[in-house]
Order: sequence, then C-alpha cells, then structure tokens
Amino acid sequence: MGVVEILILTAIAAVLGRVRRGRPLALMLVSALVIYWLQPKTAPWDFWLPTLSLFLTLLGWAITTPPETRRLPENALSLAVLLGTLGAILLSARFFPEETPFTSPVSLRRFLPILSGFLVLLIGISLPNRSPRLLPPGLILLLLAIFLVLKSPSLTERSMALIGALLTSNPDGTPAPLPWLGFSYLAFRLLHTLRDRQAGLLPPVTLAEYVNYAIFFPSFTAGPIDRLERFVKELRSPLPFQPDDWLSVLQRLTTGLFKKFVIADLLALISINDRFVFQALAPGWLWLSLASYALRLYFDFSGYTDIAIGLGRLLGIRLPENFNAPFLKPNLTQFWNAWHITLTQWFRAYVFNPLTRSLRAQRALPDALILLIGQVATMVLIGLWHGLTWNFALWGVWHGLGLFVQNRWSEFARVHFSSPDIHPWVQQGLRIGGTLLTFIYFSLSMAFFALSTPELAFTVFLRLLGLA
Repeated sequence: MGVVEILILTAIAAVLGRVRRGRPLALMLVSALVIYWLQPKTAPWDFWLPTLSLFLTLLGWAITTPPETRRLPENALSLAVLLGTLGAILLSARFFPEETPFTSPVSLRRFLPILSGFLVLLIGISLPNRSPRLLPPGLILLLLAIFLVLKSPSLTERSMALIGALLTSNPDGTPAPLPWLGFSYLAFRLLHTLRDRQAGLLPPVTLAEYVNYAIFFPSFTAGPIDRLERFVKELRSPLPFQPDDWLSVLQRLTTGLFKKFVIADLLALISINDRFVFQALAPGWLWLSLASYALRLYFDFSGYTDIAIGLGRLLGIRLPENFNAPFLKPNLTQFWNAWHITLTQWFRAYVFNPLTRSLRAQRALPDALILLIGQVATMVLIGLWHGLTWNFALWGVWHGLGLFVQNRWSEFARVHFSSPDIHPWVQQGLRIGGTLLTFIYFSLSMAFFALSTPELAFTVFLRLLGLA
C-alpha cells in the first residue's frame, strides 16, 4: 500500500466507524471490496485470487460453525451481500473495464462456471446438519498445500506453467505471476479457527463476524494476527470513540507513515542485497548494510502495524500490538517475545507447545534436547513461512540454535550473576552487553534473510571477518 491508499482507507474507516445499524454487514462489504482493490493488477489473478480468499473464508466458516448457527437468517443476508459484491465487480469489469479499480479489464465470462461450482460446493457444505469430520483436516491440508506452492519458487513456476495456457495474460504466452495478497495471514486465521474447532474451543459466530475476522481490511495484508474470540467481542461491542481518541489515532497513523515511507525507505538505500556483497569495499560497510537491513525490516513492518492499529481503532476495534521495542531487549528470548508478537504467539500455541508436550510424553529424551528440538523446529517453520528456500531454513536454524544457547546461558547466569552482592553496574553492563549482542546476532541473520543463496550468505560472513 502507498500513502494515497492508506489515506483513502483512513477516511473510509473514519466514516465506517460511525455506523451503528448494520455495522458488521457494512464492514464486511468494505473489506471485501478492499481486498479486490489492493490486489496487484495482474489479469486474471486480480479477480481470482481475492475470490479464492473469500471462498476459503466462507468454506472455513461453513466447516467450523455448528448447524444451529449456520441456519440463522442473518447468514443468508450476509451471503447475499458477498454474492452481490462479486456480481458488482463482474459487472464493473464488463461494462466499465477501464474505470473499475477492482479488477483488470479482462473478460471473465469463461470463468463463471468455475465460480458457480465454488458457490454450489459452499452451499452444499452449509446445508447438512453436521459437518463431516474429515472437512477440518481437509481444509487444513488444502491451505498448507496452497502455502507450499506460493512459498516455493520451483513449485510456483511449475504450477503456473501447468495452468498458464488457460489463465495467462502475458502476450508472449508465459504464465502471469501469482501475487496472492494477504494469503499468509488469511491462512493463519483460518488455521487458528480450524484447530480450535477440532479442540472444541471455538465459539459459534455468524457468517459476517467470521468474514470480518478473516479479511478485516486494516490487518489483511500484513497482520497482526488476532484471535477470533477476542476480535468478535469488540466487533459486537465496539470500543467507544471519544474526541481525545482522535489525537492517539493521528499519532499512530503519522508514526506508522513516517516509519514506513521515510525511515525504512532511507535505510533501503544502504541495506544488504546480492550486488552489495561484492560492491562493499571494506567489512565495515557490510556490517553497516546488515544492521541497516535489520532496522529497515523493523521500521517497515512495525510502521504498517501502527497504521493497522490506528485504522482498527477508528472502527472501534483494538488490534493486538505486534512489536514492543525488540531491539532494546537483552536476550534473544525476550527479543522474539517482542518481535512480530502475534506470529510468535501463533507458532508457540500451535507448533512449539504441542511438539514439546508430545516429546515429553515419550519420557525418553532429556529436557534440554526437547527444548533444542522444539526451538529449532519452530524457528525453521517460521523461516519457511517467509519462503521455502534453503536460506530461510538456515535462518530458522540460526535463530533456533541461538535461542537454545541463550536459554542455557540464562540458566547459568541466573545462578551465578543474580546474587544481591553483585554490583548494579555489573548487572547493568551485562544488560547493555546482552542488548548489543542480541542486535548483532539478529543483524547477522539478515545475510540469510536478504540474500538469494546460502553461498552468498557464507561469503558475507567470510568478508565480515576479512577472510574473502
């Protein structure tokens, strides 16, 4: 999103936040239109990918909602609003192909049978008194399969080549790119509801509430990842908006814009990339470029979070914080408790905790080894969430091992450096040293995160030491 889009969304949120009657329906309609509007314009994907996002959301609701809630009359109205939205977008593409902001000027008639099939399938799933037990794991596997294709460059290329003859929009016949806006965060939200449904922890919600949770436009593209029960509570009873709240919202929005479009963009000029590895004349420039990339990543991401939280507050919903001064934390554990907080909490709840509980139930492994396996596996999965490449896998191993070593050191320091007899200056020095070491360790991991191959990352490490 650019500045203009953010300002438009701010105005929309300010108006929509004052709506009282029909609020969930109005918010759902706007969110649905926004995901079409923000989707990168690559015909015909700019219609089909948002449509698939909506379909997966509707499918998730049909699978996770008990029959008595599915049969509520208000759900039929919500479904009619969504179908009307799709119809309006199709008509705008048909009659106003050059003016519509929601999809490219491309004929969509040949895809209507597929869309009809999706809707028939959805309605068919919604009608039974009981959802088949295989549907939740089935949708989980489908989401993971889509994720696998989107995050693997080789699989994406092969998949696009397979269907390129049908859906290509490039004049030379090559497949169009596949930029699925917001899918990662949509998948996390849907997976959360599916897993909690399997565990019997998911509260029943209406179709409008579920769709608003899944595609809430302030947080659709880059988080934060909320929980359904918390989000729906404030959707039903929006936080009151007082005149003084305008100042805090304005401060949040301007801070986010400054972070994203001033600080992050300036840091991008000196951040590490493939060409810079060989252009840097001295190791000091490489150290600077790695630190710049780490700071750029923080200001870009936390800036967007500030904007999302500000927009949410205009709508009467307090989105969860996603960053809490991570570069001021004295160790790696506290850093990851303060960096992309909702993502780490998601992986802790659905990966780390179940995995370590399962390993402890075997009673065959020492606690230290269980911790090592859990931390490395979790961080590798977080790395692969960014992309299915060796670089992101090595980034995960780097942080998993770092967390384990830091945990062992913290246990040692707790025994030897926590005595009240130790001078406060020594404790303060350890804290400052830990903060610097944590920042350096995270910055070094940017060699895996920002570069295209492991060979380049290892070359950077050698050049940092003056060995290459």
